[in-house]
Amino acid sequence: MKIVISDDYQNCVRLLDCFGKLNNHDVDIFNDTVSELEEKVNRFKDAEAIVLTRERTVIDRTLIERLPKLKLISQTGKIASHVDLEACKEHGIVVMDGRGSGSATAEMNLLLILASLRNIVSEANRLKRGQWQGTVGRQLSGKILGVYGFGRIGQQVCHLGKAFGAHILVWGRESSLAKAREMGFEVAASKVDFFTKSDIVSLQLRLNQETRGIVTAADLASMKPSATLVNTSRAELVEEGALYTALKLGHPGFAAIDVYESEPVLNASDPLLELPNCLCTPHLGFVEKDNYESYFGIAFDNINAFADGSMQNCVV
Repeated sequence: MKIVISDDYQNCVRLLDCFGKLNNHDVDIFNDTVSELEEKVNRFKDAEAIVLTRERTVIDRTLIERLPKLKLISQTGKIASHVDLEACKEHGIVVMDGRGSGSATAEMNLLLILASLRNIVSEANRLKRGQWQGTVGRQLSGKILGVYGFGRIGQQVCHLGKAFGAHILVWGRESSLAKAREMGFEVAASKVDFFTKSDIVSLQLRLNQETRGIVTAADLASMKPSATLVNTSRAELVEEGALYTALKLGHPGFAAIDVYESEPVLNASDPLLELPNCLCTPHLGFVEKDNYESYFGIAFDNINAFADGSMQNCVV
């Protein structure tokens, strides 16, 4: 099959062990993201199969109608709203996805929490400038770590935080709260209680129509000035523009952000990068070797199964 893989930012896909699974296919790989329709048509026009790296490229109806050769979309990770599934179904395009462990993202959450509390980046930069200690950090042990969402990754963040001595407080939909109780974690009395009590809030929600903008300006304003918001999930979980304003006002006092409303962020174009009380990383949550082997390995297995006439992990 003719396969196109886009958005390989690190130029690493060919170096993965699992890439050998595509030896019998004709593969083109691109290291950037294009957003204009004609650019995407030109990139994917000969593709029989497209491998999507998470949600970096949007596949909408207008694009699908311009790709008559396309037979299969194989998604790394779970499919989301960036692919028009109804249009795929109408045009006979099979969509397959898969799932990784989420461990890399959970670890990234903990890394951002610890780096924020101990001022690691600013202190490392001070040392490079010829200076010595300039801040007094804080420990995670004894802090209230609020985890919003109790899915696969949220559960891991809870266990990791507990191992560091944090007091875990969970919020989410009722089914998540019931599961958290069963596993011995405290749940907040209300959303207001969750945001006002937490020293750290870690967002661990999937983005959908119900969760878009679920964290409001009022939620952020209710956080302590000493509190930190961590988001490695999706920027759109927070009301548009609300985090920037909240950080300027000092409630919460700090944020560690790995996701943005428009990605990739080039030329330091996101306003959050201007703020001294925001630690920003370039969506590294799932960017880890073992995780990539898992995500891309499943995506490549899906293609081989399709080529052999056996369907697996089908969404459409």
